[in-house]
Amino acid sequence: MVKDFHVRSLYSAIRPVIIRLDPATTSMFFVRTATGQTSEALASLERVYSQFNPEYPFTYRFMDDEFVETYRSDIVIGKLARYFAMLAAFIACLGLFGLASFTTEQRTKEIGIRKVLGATVSNVTILLSRDFLLLVMGASVIAAPIAYVLMTDWLNKFAFHMEFGAGIMVGACAVAVAIAWLTVSYQSIRAATANPVVSLRSE
Repeated sequence: MVKDFHVRSLYSAIRPVIIRLDPATTSMFFVRTATGQTSEALASLERVYSQFNPEYPFTYRFMDDEFVETYRSDIVIGKLARYFAMLAAFIACLGLFGLASFTTEQRTKEIGIRKVLGATVSNVTILLSRDFLLLVMGASVIAAPIAYVLMTDWLNKFAFHMEFGAGIMVGACAVAVAIAWLTVSYQSIRAATANPVVSLRSE
């Protein structure tokens, strides 16, 4: 009797296994080497193998390579998802930055009048950033349930997987809002700190 262990991929649950010794039908065996002594172990195994089976070449594979092969598609999908997410975030930030620049330019006189009437830098910054942040928060509220359903469906393909809680989605939405705020804050602060006299005199 041994503890439960995986004989199939993590997509499948652990099933009962019978381990038996049958040298006549054995085609491979597994060896666990000491840490840092893999080369010495392979050389020793090859010598022993050559003594008992010299007509066939000594071939071996490492278990970590087997794991990589088994989950190669998941690894590739994970990398592609990460790269495309970074690209999408970059494009979205460019769009937000351009829209913030355009909006700030359109409201130059309004900002100047507000500052003359006593509006502080923080008031103007919040005024210019609020609309963009509300849009990002609304988009996050729409996207979060969809992402949750898709991720839960993908994780359920594995018999053993992590729990995908709401905290992860809340954290992702908070990061999205923070990135959006950092993107538009430059234009907002620049407009809020500009000299109102210049903006009121310009046509």
